[in-house]
Amino acid sequence: MRSSLAAAAALCAVAALPGAAAAAPSAGPEDLPAYETAPDARRVEGQESSAHGPAIEPGFYTDDIGPGERRYYSVTLDGESNAWISATALPEPGSRVKSMDGIEVVLESADGINCGDGDVSFGSDDSARPIADLAGRMIRKDGYCQEPGVYHFSVERDSDETADAGRWPLEISFMREPGLRKQASGGPSEAAPDAATPSPPGAPKGETRPIGGGTGFNDAPGMGEGNWSDRLRPGETRFYKVPLDWGQRLYTQVEFGTARARGDNAPYVSGAFRVDFYNTARGRIGTDGVGYRPDKPAAYLLDGQRVAFANRFDGGTELGETRFAGWYYIAVHANGKLAESVDGTVPVVLRTTVVGEPEAGPEYDGDAREAGFGVTEDDREAAAEGLSRSAAESGDTLRLLGWAGIGTGTALILGLGLWTLLARRSAGRA
Repeated sequence: MRSSLAAAAALCAVAALPGAAAAAPSAGPEDLPAYETAPDARRVEGQESSAHGPAIEPGFYTDDIGPGERRYYSVTLDGESNAWISATALPEPGSRVKSMDGIEVVLESADGINCGDGDVSFGSDDSARPIADLAGRMIRKDGYCQEPGVYHFSVERDSDETADAGRWPLEISFMREPGLRKQASGGPSEAAPDAATPSPPGAPKGETRPIGGGTGFNDAPGMGEGNWSDRLRPGETRFYKVPLDWGQRLYTQVEFGTARARGDNAPYVSGAFRVDFYNTARGRIGTDGVGYRPDKPAAYLLDGQRVAFANRFDGGTELGETRFAGWYYIAVHANGKLAESVDGTVPVVLRTTVVGEPEAGPEYDGDAREAGFGVTEDDREAAAEGLSRSAAESGDTLRLLGWAGIGTGTALILGLGLWTLLARRSAGRA
């Protein structure tokens, strides 16, 4: 009976997946799914002064921040490993934001030396969505902030006075990357690889398979090579992740198909979609907008850089951010203004190709994969199936994800029928 209930529950859960219905009706911001924070995230309250910042360790935390505020947290770093701390801002879907609204993150020493910083804003589309960036301390010869001790991480919110004044939830991610083993040569070269962009590969072969994008970094499904389809509602953001090993390079063409127009003269929407690209530690690599009207398809080509340890010595460029082996994230956002032009949802196709064979990485003095910096066979398998980590960990239930294209009512009926059949069989055995 327990297995019967589990099977029925799994079918019902699949029916509720984002994008499960092929032609979901248009929804208001209040109907959009909320960002799913890390299940083990701990609540913390950042302080106005660096002297009182609560201590955080590697892991996940939640907080909130108001317009113009700066929140401090205290971190203790050793003298051997790299520290990467990101903040993800989560404004309410549909809330009013201006193009330059955003957050700035800084990691600094006890005596005020800037160890690393990052900043992110919404861009020209003025559409609220999750945004994130990264600050960190990197171990290197003659670098800043190399000593062990207490450091200060801060998040500051920039907000136009005409924008929504509500508090934004924050998710903070703290990752510790092991240092390198000491080598006679002094370690890997700090010369970044050639950033020249080769010709993009052709479209991947095979049929298009459905995938349900996640609400954020934590529930993003793995997306391997192939053609994947999803649907976006106005105001919605979907996250996907691709495993990239050392020496590999990502190409993803994000295509927005034609959709049912709202009226005979549906307007063109400038900045209708936004595509954000993030690295393993949630540092934003790049972003771009795409214009759209319902009767014309649109597309955006994301051509990533080759993953290499030495990229980190290239500064704050797109090359410099492609510095880790591990999961890389693609966030696709539909501007809320699309509700004035599109009646329903917009079909999205992500054509993904990974170029290059995995290469040997740097000699870490510790388990980099355990710390989140690396690619495992389980990661590759989950990506090949289009699964999130939580789905992959649920055993046989992951096979039911292929039902994502079935309407909610049909899946519920089938689920109840299956439950009844299995229950009768169990009773017969008894």
